[in-house]
Amino acid sequence: MKRFNSSLAFLFLALAAVGCKQKNQNVIRVGEFGSMTGTEATFGISTHRGIKMVIDDVNKAGGINGKQLELISYDEGGKPEEAVTVVTKLIAQDKVDIILGEVASSRSLAAAPIAQRNKVPMISPSSTNPKVTEGRDYVFRVCFTDPFQGKVLARFAREDLKAKRAALLIDKKSDYSVGLADFFRKTFESLGGEIVIEQNYAGGDMDFKGQLTSIKSKNVDVILHSGYYTEVALTMKQAKDLGIKTVFIGGDGWDSPKLSEIGGKAIDGHYFSNHYSVDDQDPRVQDFIKRYKALYKEVPDGLAAMGYDAALVMVDALKRTNGQVGPVFRDALAATKNFPGVTGVITIDENRNASKPAVILKVQGDGSYKFVKRVNP
Repeated sequence: MKRFNSSLAFLFLALAAVGCKQKNQNVIRVGEFGSMTGTEATFGISTHRGIKMVIDDVNKAGGINGKQLELISYDEGGKPEEAVTVVTKLIAQDKVDIILGEVASSRSLAAAPIAQRNKVPMISPSSTNPKVTEGRDYVFRVCFTDPFQGKVLARFAREDLKAKRAALLIDKKSDYSVGLADFFRKTFESLGGEIVIEQNYAGGDMDFKGQLTSIKSKNVDVILHSGYYTEVALTMKQAKDLGIKTVFIGGDGWDSPKLSEIGGKAIDGHYFSNHYSVDDQDPRVQDFIKRYKALYKEVPDGLAAMGYDAALVMVDALKRTNGQVGPVFRDALAATKNFPGVTGVITIDENRNASKPAVILKVQGDGSYKFVKRVNP
């Protein structure tokens, strides 16, 4: 993996080169961009591992209609401006046929217009903000969206946790965090709940004691933390230090081994929604877990599973086109129905989003996640 720095001159030159793109008829080039470094590095690394498993499997089996898949991956360090640079490079210089990425919605939102403008199909494994695919017929996702995830969390808070009063803790710099909180709010209030207080922070912050002190004074039943795992873990540690015993809930952005590494015992007993559970006894899921553990010596998180499924859905569409790319591949991708992934059965709807279930997991003090329930669309 190599990280590339943004350069306006490079960007203009790269865009100018797009029109000269030529296809290698013997290879299907798959571009990938993700956060392999930075505060959300586990997202990019896990996703890449899942994708690479599928690419390697296909190539070992002879490729698709005799064509090998070439994976070209770049690290954008978790920065939207870097996502713009590397996706431009993937299209203009590397001449990729398909793009896989990104995990975080802010980076997908930055890159999606470039893929759309150049008619290169882009598949996000796990960007949940609904705006990622809106109005872009070449941009897809294989994960659920935040309107669904927010509704799942709000119903769980009201119906399972019996919460009446909630606090929101939101990363105002993150499209994902803002969107998830908004959708949670709408459903929670529609179910008779009350949002008592909303506190903001910015991704990268380390001190949350001020926000937590304000929340503590409001005597809430549940705290929605709609951010990513680093800030979530730090918040939970500081909440424990302040004597806050209120249950935290959150979305798939919590899912990382770093959550327990940073948060320690403070993460015990809180809940989040996710794409799959390692407790799922479906043979497809258990086979994926077994193979992943053999390769990488750890249990795959939800991001690894989503990377795996994104690549599987891509391969399924390529098989249906006999390895053809371009508009015919885009159409095949859009026609994906009832595809059996490890994160559930995937159907791509008319808005290029995946209709699929979510799971609620309870975080254990040892860093494992206990399956609580599955929620279908």
